[in-house]
Amino acid sequence: MRILRDPQYTRPEDRGASAAIGNFDGVHFGHRHVIDLARRPGVALGVVTFEPHPRAFFAPDAPPFRLMNAEARAHRLEKLGVELLAELPFDARLSSLTAEAFARDVLAGGLGLSHVVVGADFCFGKGRTGTAGMLREFGARFGFEVTVAELLSGDAGAVSSTAIRAALSEGRPRDAADMLGHWHRIEGPVLHGEKRGRELGYPTANMELEGLHVPRLGVYAVLVDVLEGPHRGTYHGVANLGIRPMFERATPNLETFLFDFKGDLYGQHLSVGLVEWLRGEAKFDGLDALITQMDADSARARAILGAL
Repeated sequence: MRILRDPQYTRPEDRGASAAIGNFDGVHFGHRHVIDLARRPGVALGVVTFEPHPRAFFAPDAPPFRLMNAEARAHRLEKLGVELLAELPFDARLSSLTAEAFARDVLAGGLGLSHVVVGADFCFGKGRTGTAGMLREFGARFGFEVTVAELLSGDAGAVSSTAIRAALSEGRPRDAADMLGHWHRIEGPVLHGEKRGRELGYPTANMELEGLHVPRLGVYAVLVDVLEGPHRGTYHGVANLGIRPMFERATPNLETFLFDFKGDLYGQHLSVGLVEWLRGEAKFDGLDALITQMDADSARARAILGAL
């Protein structure tokens, strides 16, 4: 998959693509429906999205809300067969474009799209004044076809990033996965920590949650993909998402113990899928009690993951 971050550098062979447009936070079933409508025989499948998320640009001090960072979103889109990902830099210049200018200068002139697909609630342009209906009119004027996808609903109602965040906040990762179509994953590099887990016999891969919506704090059974390096592959594991009350971290992070694994993961990129919430965080009466609980958590996680 080719990632394009400036439409001015579109290659001639990239022009003419059929692309879905949106933020695609989580790449859930509703997003996949929009992307599927962009598939056309003999035409490159594209996605046009924005980085950072417009909400982060307009409200930089708001609480973290994203389900996925850009890396995780790109990996998921590539798995869906997307060939061209345009991550448009959402800045003051882009946000000031009128709806007409965005359609003319970015979609038609810059990216050279032949067909675009948007959700029925899609808004664009300065002040979010552009609508899906207006995009149809601009497409007819500037030379690209427009398909408007109706909103998708599941058994529990509309499939949305908001509903997925609620499920994760309540410790219901399986319900979130039903809406996503995949396990909710946290991706990023493994960072050096305080190495307390190693001293306890549970060496962990530590990852930050910066900018991401934080699911319910606690211990999870997880599926782990090591995305690169000599240990690349899929592993079962158990993870603590939180502040570790025994050691009082200031901000939550993700600490993952991979079962039956030996090796160095520092600097490698991991994708950790949350499968089941096991328990909340707790402060234990000494390290022996903590280790006993970690043994129990690992045994339970092994059983859950072995039954998938």
